[in-house]
Amino acid sequence: MVKLYHTHELSPKQCSSMLVQTIDAPLPLVWSLVKKFDKPQCYKNFISSCTLLSGDGGVGSIREVTLVSGFPGKKSIERFDFLDDEMHVCVFSVVNADHSFLNFKSTITLEEEEEEEEEDGGKVLSSTGKSTVAIESYVVDFPENSCKDDTCEVTDNILRWQLRSLAWVAENMAISGVSSLDLKKT
Repeated sequence: MVKLYHTHELSPKQCSSMLVQTIDAPLPLVWSLVKKFDKPQCYKNFISSCTLLSGDGGVGSIREVTLVSGFPGKKSIERFDFLDDEMHVCVFSVVNADHSFLNFKSTITLEEEEEEEEEDGGKVLSSTGKSTVAIESYVVDFPENSCKDDTCEVTDNILRWQLRSLAWVAENMAISGVSSLDLKKT
């Protein structure tokens, strides 16, 4: 999965990284959050609102996200590039923005975590019974007034925060007995 979806070719002015987050919630629940292109604010705390500019929220749709105050920028126009419900892969790109994350492309994959055996032969399970591993990688141009390392560090911090927020939302939903997110009602 990593080699197939998280290996990126880079131009000399781009950087890339990959982050991993284990989520103490079942994969179908986490996937119901990740694949909602039209409702990223359900777990991405730096987004205050999202409006679909074209499409129905499926692949090819374009959204405008409004960022919370304090973020270096106000808006981002993003395209839903790829979705695979069987392999749990979601890809989107920033196509226009007033922030410095130009030509940003994100790929997130989800996998069910394997049970681990303890030394005494017992099984280690999460409190909800199953865990999900979220892997997010990206490619982004680094601005002329910045360097590769600084751009990757800032981007990694934002995505790490976003993945922790995804974990928090999904884990709380799992503890509450919610099996998926039906955002059409909200």
